[in-house]
Amino acid sequence: MTSPDLHAEQPTTDLRADAEQLLRELAGPKATLRDDQWTAIEALVVQRKRALVVQRTGWGKSAVYFISAKLLRARGMGPTVIVSPLLALMRNQVVAAERAGVRAATINSGNMTEWDEIHAKVAAGEIDVLLVSPERLNNPDFRDQVLPSLAADAGLVVVDEAHCVSDWGHDFRPDYRRIRTLVSDLGNGIPVLATTATANDRVVADVAAQVGVGGADTLVLRGTLERESLHLSVLRLDDALERAAWLAKHLADLPGSGIIYVLTVSAARDLADLLSDQGHKVSAYTGQTDPAEREMLEIALLNNDVKALVATSALGMGFDKPDLGFVVHVGAPSSPIAYYQQVGRAGRSTDRAEVVLLPGAEDQRIWSYFASVAFPREHLVRKVIDVLDTAKPLSTQALEPLVELNRTRLEMVLKVLDVDGAVKRVRGGWIATGEPWTYDEERYARLDQARESEQQAMLEYQRTTVCRMEFLRRQLDDPGLTDAPAPCGRCDNCTGTRLDPTVDTAELDATKQRLDRPGIDLPPRKQWPTGMAKLGVQLSGKITDGPETGRVLGRLADLGWGQRLRSLLDAPDAPVPDPVVAACIQVLKAWDWAQRPTSVLALESPTHPILVASLAAKLAEIGRLNDLGVLRERPDHPPVSAANSAYRVAGLVGAWDVPDFSGVDGPILLVDALTDTGWTFTVAARELRAAGADAVLPLALATPK
Repeated sequence: MTSPDLHAEQPTTDLRADAEQLLRELAGPKATLRDDQWTAIEALVVQRKRALVVQRTGWGKSAVYFISAKLLRARGMGPTVIVSPLLALMRNQVVAAERAGVRAATINSGNMTEWDEIHAKVAAGEIDVLLVSPERLNNPDFRDQVLPSLAADAGLVVVDEAHCVSDWGHDFRPDYRRIRTLVSDLGNGIPVLATTATANDRVVADVAAQVGVGGADTLVLRGTLERESLHLSVLRLDDALERAAWLAKHLADLPGSGIIYVLTVSAARDLADLLSDQGHKVSAYTGQTDPAEREMLEIALLNNDVKALVATSALGMGFDKPDLGFVVHVGAPSSPIAYYQQVGRAGRSTDRAEVVLLPGAEDQRIWSYFASVAFPREHLVRKVIDVLDTAKPLSTQALEPLVELNRTRLEMVLKVLDVDGAVKRVRGGWIATGEPWTYDEERYARLDQARESEQQAMLEYQRTTVCRMEFLRRQLDDPGLTDAPAPCGRCDNCTGTRLDPTVDTAELDATKQRLDRPGIDLPPRKQWPTGMAKLGVQLSGKITDGPETGRVLGRLADLGWGQRLRSLLDAPDAPVPDPVVAACIQVLKAWDWAQRPTSVLALESPTHPILVASLAAKLAEIGRLNDLGVLRERPDHPPVSAANSAYRVAGLVGAWDVPDFSGVDGPILLVDALTDTGWTFTVAARELRAAGADAVLPLALATPK
């Protein structure tokens, strides 16, 4: 269907008809505008107002800004700029925009090779909607060369998932505070729309102040959070082993496909491995999953090709699967607002969706840990300012050894200081501005108090005997609630129907056996990074010539082997200790490979060459494998240090001096000390297979995560 032929001086009645037609292109032939959707569109397009829309997940907030963008563009206005926090959200929105003939593009960490081309299209007027991550707002090139023209000429500015702006929001992001600068620099008459699905009264007020959506002429549209399809339940089991066993037993009984949320990256991987071993089709999805693989996993869930994704909060805002059948939490989020945000993924277009919370005694320790790595104490922050020069930039990597903060906390501090005006990001790193800066201790104390209050509310949700949906709605100050009780009639407290807590002994034994098994799985990379051709490397799409599923002795973050592996890798390079060899033998014995390796090959390690070579030699001797020695790097090949996936793969191609392996029968066991992104094993395996290897089985001593 083609878009309507719009013109600048249409009566409002005609404009609504055009908006309805655009909605049908977005959402289907039977779609009609909600009254509040039209109210928002009219305010933005006709009255050029600023608006705040707080509506439940699935209400149609994205339709408001895509329709408004198209109508404003037809009136001769510039492109719409959407600040959007997550890659999953951006991908969904670009696809949705195309259905209505909206020319959309996105700039984020996953498409770095396309940035220059997109900037050129924006300058040429070939883009209707530009989605940018909040982090891009302070990229020096984007901030200085692209953002000023957008701020002057934009047709509309949208702040999606606007609760991220708020100090009080469940997902506060320092980068989002830069939106205040963007909004303050806008030309006259440029409308602004802020949207979110989850915000209580305090967050609504804070977002309005942060993005300048305040004053008497501001339109605030706020709807009820009631979701008639959601059936909420809480099941308390004694320990993590029982919860995992219960889920393994009952996952197949849950309707359709869904999401299993966990609190940590390692929990996502462990639970995904466990459920896979029990025959369930699941995959792990975390913030450390490569962007190309995330996209593939999202598509698999959208197409019901998996039963579930075992995910951290990285799979959340904006992920749109209307028929998502269930959301299970193995471990409780620290806030009812965050919990409702995640369970709101389910049941948008279904009559019934199951929402199950399996809380654990360890949840509060995890909450405490994340609270402990929040904004640091004043002396640590001032140290960052003190070591920065006002003229000579320092990169984050160069700055890290000079302060008592790890990379993650340092980056957060720099972002906050940047917003506060004490430091500035420039080409080449960071500089101090010389401007005075005050540590707002009172503000951070208030945030700590609010965080504790939300944690107590989450504990109360688990214990409450009243309606669970009503409890959550009151926590979010749902305007649709009155003082009178409003039970949903669907949750376990309303119906009196409880989940069966019984855990089958056989299921429990199988789960324990799997968790006690030495080593962890190392899933192969499944998708080449996007944009490789622009780096001179002809790799794209699915990986068909990489390694098999590998194994790792342990994670550096583990309580058991983690400490021993950290000590081993921190010590001077030396031959592998016997206990490490014995543990690796256990891993090999428990490895469920399709074919046993016949040979072993060590990857030349830049940091632990003796350790890796001696381990490979020992495994060859004990396992009676053919010792192929060491796969050495080409002397003339530059070192590979890029963290971005596309650049890292490009740097690894052709890195090794690969001999002819056509005479080697059977799989090769490829040994390394440390695997992080998995790209080294992937590219090395591809080159070994091109040289004649039948198959490659990666084995690493450790992985950081």
